Amino acid sequence: MTGANPNEYDVAIVGGGPAGSTAGAMLKLHNPDLRVAIFEREVFPRDHIGESLLPPISSILHEMGCWDKVEAANFPIKLGATYRWGKNPELWDFDFVPVDQFKETPRPARYEGQRTATAFQVDRSIYDKILLDHASELGCNVRQGTKVAKVHRSGDCVTGLELAGHTNVTARHYIDASGNSGILRRAMGVECDHHPALQNIAIWDYWQNAEWAVKIGVGGTRIQVRSLPYGWIWFIPMGPTRTSVGLVIPAEYYSKSGKRPAELYAQALAQETAVSSLLANARCEGKLQSTKDWSFLAARNTGENWYLIGECAGFADPILSAGVTMAHIAGQQVAYTINEIEHGGDSHWLKEQFGLRQRQRINTHIRFGDYWYTANDQLKELKEFTSKLADSCGLDLSPEKAWDWIARGGFIDEELAIGIGGFGLTSLKESGAYLADLSYESPLEKCNVFRLNLEGAATKDRASYLDGRVGKTLCYTRDGRVLPIRGVFELLVSILEHESKLRNIVEVLNYCAQQNAKNRDFVQNVLPQVTQALEAMVRDGWVRASYDPKQPLATLSSGFSGFHANKDNDVT
Repeated sequence: MTGANPNEYDVAIVGGGPAGSTAGAMLKLHNPDLRVAIFEREVFPRDHIGESLLPPISSILHEMGCWDKVEAANFPIKLGATYRWGKNPELWDFDFVPVDQFKETPRPARYEGQRTATAFQVDRSIYDKILLDHASELGCNVRQGTKVAKVHRSGDCVTGLELAGHTNVTARHYIDASGNSGILRRAMGVECDHHPALQNIAIWDYWQNAEWAVKIGVGGTRIQVRSLPYGWIWFIPMGPTRTSVGLVIPAEYYSKSGKRPAELYAQALAQETAVSSLLANARCEGKLQSTKDWSFLAARNTGENWYLIGECAGFADPILSAGVTMAHIAGQQVAYTINEIEHGGDSHWLKEQFGLRQRQRINTHIRFGDYWYTANDQLKELKEFTSKLADSCGLDLSPEKAWDWIARGGFIDEELAIGIGGFGLTSLKESGAYLADLSYESPLEKCNVFRLNLEGAATKDRASYLDGRVGKTLCYTRDGRVLPIRGVFELLVSILEHESKLRNIVEVLNYCAQQNAKNRDFVQNVLPQVTQALEAMVRDGWVRASYDPKQPLATLSSGFSGFHANKDNDVT
């Protein structure tokens, strides 16, 4: 605890967006005695893009204690996304919850049941203010309209912040959550790796009283994404009357077009008749904005007494709507990290784990964004584009090889559930028919013997973030991939150590389900991920899958209940 000096804190946070407000709220929630300040240069409310969220955020909002506040704002419930992409003119859906199983329940609703698997589409002017006000209510000293003019440093240590007006602030820990400004990151000389093939421009405006493309239950909908020969359009209802509509185009196309952002925006809406029809009776707010949309990754996320979180640490293309989700997770984990250090934890190991996890999340989404775009042959100069990806990543990134990576590698990530961008393997499987020239076949649909394969794997401790503290989870590591012995993976490893036949595996899972019927966490967070986790373990090489003609096969759908028998077999 620091002294009574009003400008002396335990933790100083630069930026009050989702990353900064989450970090502040979590710090005060789990360590109320800490003096925490948040310095935000703007005065909320203010508009901001990044309105489409992913399901992992919901559990963080619940932990912070502001789920009810966000739900009461009547934001649309996001059940997934509808895409039109590449050659195929058809629409296809990625859903977090099967629409035919989504129940019509009154709102505002509690964080339980089906709502634990959904997300929100939010008006950031309202959403961000809810979060920042909540951090203030928990005890953070929130200073809006306060610009950090200078960062004082000595080597790799931040020694203070100079605010506009020459007020100096000191702290023991500093967090940069300043978004693309990267105030602390720039001051500390942290370099960034920009991905040359993902340098885009975003142009957007807001509309009043647009029609929703789809209405599901009470307040449910999907974000709409429509590709064009030179980019793509987003359509995001953010509330009962307000909708965000934006255009993403390559920076090179923008430069060569010779057109102003307003002209390109009008051109795209005129060409995309499905979106323009939804706007036929709507009124544009006339707040057209544009920004660079360049994917990048900071060389490091931590220093002697500082941390980078949110967009200042890295940015992944918005096609997956992952930015705000990663900001919330980073805010949560940096708060846990600082709290653990305050409790005497190993500072070096904790910072190493935090930085490793954040860089891995951002890089995975950047790479998947790369691969996603290679599947859209409507983009100009696809061969050159793919070649740039290969040069920058050192990989053969033909569409086939790219999808092979998506299907077989890097799928296990316990913070972002299983899959990429918040979507599970089953949803990614369905996209193969719509992304040009790609195919995907689940090993669970053609195999019925699954043998645990830990050969050549090493063990190490990996950070586990729970209830404000950072623990150690035993993990197997091999070829750059990690298998955490935790949650659904711990369950499957324990079963696969003794059983390999699908019939027997399912019998044990049924028994576990019966024994844990009253265990809410097991029912809501473990069982629904069994099929996807097993498939991810096969794709990452932790399980060898094969076919025995004497054993029954199964048909895969989402969740543990998605195992269904073929023909007269009794796998359920």
